[in-house]
Amino acid sequence: MSGILYFVPTPVGNLEDMTFRAVKVLKEVEYILCEDTRTSGILLKHYEISKPLKSYHLHNEHQATEKVVADLKSGQNIAIITDAGTPGISDPGYLLAKAGADNNIEMICLPGATALIPALVVSGLPNNEFLFAGFLPQKKGRQTKLKQLAEEKKTIVLYESPHKINTTLEQIKEFFGEETKASLSREISKKFEETKRGTINELIEFSKSKTLKGEIVLIVNNSI
Repeated sequence: MSGILYFVPTPVGNLEDMTFRAVKVLKEVEYILCEDTRTSGILLKHYEISKPLKSYHLHNEHQATEKVVADLKSGQNIAIITDAGTPGISDPGYLLAKAGADNNIEMICLPGATALIPALVVSGLPNNEFLFAGFLPQKKGRQTKLKQLAEEKKTIVLYESPHKINTTLEQIKEFFGEETKASLSREISKKFEETKRGTINELIEFSKSKTLKGEIVLIVNNSI
C-alpha cells in the first residue's frame, strides 16, 4: 500500500501562523522535503520537529521526484514544505503533485498560510472572481503576458520582488491604463506588514518614495 504525500503550508511571516495539524503531520511523516534545509531547520526546531530533511527545489525537482515517488510507493508517508507559504503556489510542488496523480498516490494538501489571500481580502477590490498570475515572466513573453492580462475583467493577483516592483508598476500603467485600481501588500504576517491602495499612479508614487522590502503581492483591477 502506497504512503501519503502531504503538502504542508508554512508561515509566510509570523511563526504563530503554523497550524496544530501541520505540526502533527510533520512530526509523523518519514521525512520532509524542503527548499532550503537551513530555513526549514529554523522552523522545525521552533516546533521541536526532528525529522530528516531532504532538499527539493527548482534546480533538482526533476531528478528528485522519481525517488520520492518510489518511496511513496514503498509505503512511506512524506511531507513537502517550502520556505514560506503553500507548496506548488509559485514554489516547488507542482511536478511532485503531477507525478503523484500519474501514479495514483494519495495526496493531501493542508489548508494554511499563503500570501495571496490576505492581500486580496484587504485590497478592497472585487474578490468574488480573481485570476492568480503569480510572477510575471522575467523577459521573454513579459509584454505578451501583460497585454493578455490587461484584457482581463477579473481582479488580478501578482507576486513581485522589491527590486522589480517599480518597473512592474510602470508597465501596468502602460498596459492597463493610469486609472487602474490597485493594492500593494508587503511583509504579510510580519512586523512591518503594510498595504497601500489607490490608483496605479498613486502606487507608483508610493513605491518610489521609499525602499520597499520583503515579497510583494500586487492586486490589480482595471474594470472598475
